[in-house]
Amino acid sequence: MESNKTLGGIGAILLFIGLIPFGEPYTGIIALAGLILVLVALYGFAHIYKEIGIFHNFIFGIIAGIVGIAIAGIVVVVSVLTTLTNFLYQVYPGWNGDWTNLSGLTPNTSNLSMSAILPFLEGLLLVFLVLWIFTIIAAFFARRSLNSLSAKTGVGLFSTAALLLLIGAILTIILIGLLLIWIAVLLIAIAFFRIRTHPEQPVTSMAPPPSPPTPV
Repeated sequence: MESNKTLGGIGAILLFIGLIPFGEPYTGIIALAGLILVLVALYGFAHIYKEIGIFHNFIFGIIAGIVGIAIAGIVVVVSVLTTLTNFLYQVYPGWNGDWTNLSGLTPNTSNLSMSAILPFLEGLLLVFLVLWIFTIIAAFFARRSLNSLSAKTGVGLFSTAALLLLIGAILTIILIGLLLIWIAVLLIAIAFFRIRTHPEQPVTSMAPPPSPPTPV
């Protein structure tokens, strides 16, 4: 119990540091290390409390995030390639699609129009929507995990952080959600350190011993 509490708290702090906006390039490694420590802690608590959903739901959230990033990456590649090809056809009217012939052609920017830029903007919008939807899905599963941990540990701050995490995911569309997610991670770290490793046992009243029977 004590080791999982410490691992979870330190992991959440590292994740909080790694998510600092405009941080150094290596902060991503710090965030990854923190995430792994949090996962180890959740796995331990899942077995301590016999509630495997504490771990599985968080894993499902991570998987949803990875899938969202992968799909967004595919959309970016397809969108860039398609947009770039159409753009080159307009800049080089005589281009036959052979990339090796571009160096011998003279560009003509007078053919450029909004139709050449619009597909690129649509691609960016699609990437943003994919990331937004999968961020909400990931936050939904993370919230289920933290709510279960809150119920088992009696630390209500886990539920508060879970709700703030979901709200932040929804509000990422207006960017302020990123700040809420960052704060939620800090609350998770505090919640881990509030877990009691030796829960107080309820006091039970002792019934007085029966009095001896009165002789007749």
